[in-house]
Amino acid sequence: MKIASWNVNSLNVRLPQLQQWLADFAPDVVGLQETKLEDHRFPDDALLEAGYRSVFHGQKTYNGVAILARERSIADVQVAIPGFDDPQARAIAASVGDVRIVNLYVVNGQDVGTDKYAYKLRWLEAVHGWLADELRRHPKLVVLGDFNIAPDDRDVHDPATWNDGHILTSTAERDALQRLLALGLHDGFRLHNDEGGIFSWWDYRQAAFRRNLGLRIDLTLVSDALRDATVASGIDRNPRQWERPSDHAPAFIELG
Repeated sequence: MKIASWNVNSLNVRLPQLQQWLADFAPDVVGLQETKLEDHRFPDDALLEAGYRSVFHGQKTYNGVAILARERSIADVQVAIPGFDDPQARAIAASVGDVRIVNLYVVNGQDVGTDKYAYKLRWLEAVHGWLADELRRHPKLVVLGDFNIAPDDRDVHDPATWNDGHILTSTAERDALQRLLALGLHDGFRLHNDEGGIFSWWDYRQAAFRRNLGLRIDLTLVSDALRDATVASGIDRNPRQWERPSDHAPAFIELG
């Protein structure tokens, strides 16, 4: 099973790119973030024509998440973080076959020390409690999405700039991510890739993609029960080279 995560940065704009990528890459399951569509505008019919069932949780202009599955049913759908009062559409979970998928669009946080940064840390703490419960009920768990956290210095192009005082790389954010991993999750990318300099996001400005000035903030985490079954992982840079691309590239794992 090939499972991928992609922040499409507006499905209204990127639907043709998504359709092309689904045809080319043929993932079995995809988590999308930043769909930026209300549910009644989600292109589920167009995606069904491409061979993918979909479930989604969206809002106008901002955020929005979805799970797509090819040739498999989608069951036991959960939208939003249980028990956490949040008007933003940032989380969805569903079972695809015997694998539980949790798709997250983690809060950006704006800047260290701001109210939005404090909200990010509260949000991640709520996710911690949710994932602990999901793992109890679903040993075969994949948690994927745009985490808006670069796990360590290998995942940033310039560690001197992206330091403890910088959003996406601050100690508190990285510690929150480590708390999630300590539940019994593993960074799927790092199971097969030790090197640095492989990124999933590049700013649109300053020719960042061409110069590879990026961050790896799109993650695919696998539970203990799936660790040994994770036979490959990576970042598909191809869609970032297309016309009018998302600023993110898809991250993926393969389960054998």
